[in-house]
Amino acid sequence: MRKELLTSPFKIAGLVIALLLLAVAFVCSLKFGINTYSWAKIVEAYTAFNGSNEHIIIQTTRMPRALIGALVGGSLAVAGALMQAITRNPLASPSIFGVNAGAAFAIVLAVVFFNVTNLTQYTWIAFFGAAISAGGVYLLGSIGRDGLTPIKITLAGSAMTAFFASLTQGVLLSNGKAFDQVLVWLVGSVAGRTMEMFDSVFLYMLAALIGAIILAPHINVLAMGDDVAKGLGQSTIFIKASAAIVIVILAGGSVALAGPVVFIGIIIPHIARFLVGGDHRWLIPYCAVLGALLLVSADVGSRFIAMPKEVHVGVTTALIGVPFFVYIARKGGRF
Repeated sequence: MRKELLTSPFKIAGLVIALLLLAVAFVCSLKFGINTYSWAKIVEAYTAFNGSNEHIIIQTTRMPRALIGALVGGSLAVAGALMQAITRNPLASPSIFGVNAGAAFAIVLAVVFFNVTNLTQYTWIAFFGAAISAGGVYLLGSIGRDGLTPIKITLAGSAMTAFFASLTQGVLLSNGKAFDQVLVWLVGSVAGRTMEMFDSVFLYMLAALIGAIILAPHINVLAMGDDVAKGLGQSTIFIKASAAIVIVILAGGSVALAGPVVFIGIIIPHIARFLVGGDHRWLIPYCAVLGALLLVSADVGSRFIAMPKEVHVGVTTALIGVPFFVYIARKGGRF
């Protein structure tokens, strides 16, 4: 760890730089794609809207895409940081621990058997699926005399991910129409999303992000061990339950918006921890900004991989995340 990055001025400067980079990535998301628009055209779309195709695309396609990419990336990164803290497992993330898979299965089930198409209903269904999966992982990981351990909860998460993924595939194979309807969504994508979708989950996810920041000092204490935390007067059960609720909202809302985008929750917490250390009062804001930066940048990059077609951002994050995951695993959970 580089000591010069551990002082508050450097942390503040780093956060400001990350925000500036996020702003650049956001503008690039509005500008670049199959059709590239000038800076003047982007400004005109909001200052002198004339109903042209360019203005409509910027307002109704690219702006929601950028906003959703930022919200989903930041939310998944924060959820990953919280999961790694409360489980003391450096490889924990919503995608590895089955939370994303549970939310995805719940939505697929609703689409296939109940013909659900309402965006608000998608949100609540995803929350429900994420909660069921998280509860299942916790129960499986707690079985035995030694209680919840990092290895047991990792195995439980892997089992829950495989279980829900198999059920999802089985349901889709039995319904070809539904398969075509949700296949693109299951890969993980922010393309084709609308402001209505963003608005349906934004307040919930914003509240969860604020909740994560509020929990940060308590997570710092919890990271020292349950016995130490209890000795300092902390209610460990309440803190873990609160963190679990925040994780379910962030992961469930992200799946409802963009599908099960993978590896953001693993990559970003390790990078943020490398930059600012293990203090979650800094780690959580850094994860939110860096997660947003990574997903928006990955989405912009995915537009150029197979021009004139676009690669879904879930594929891009997987290409980035798999080598990173292997590296972290070989290093024993250290970046």
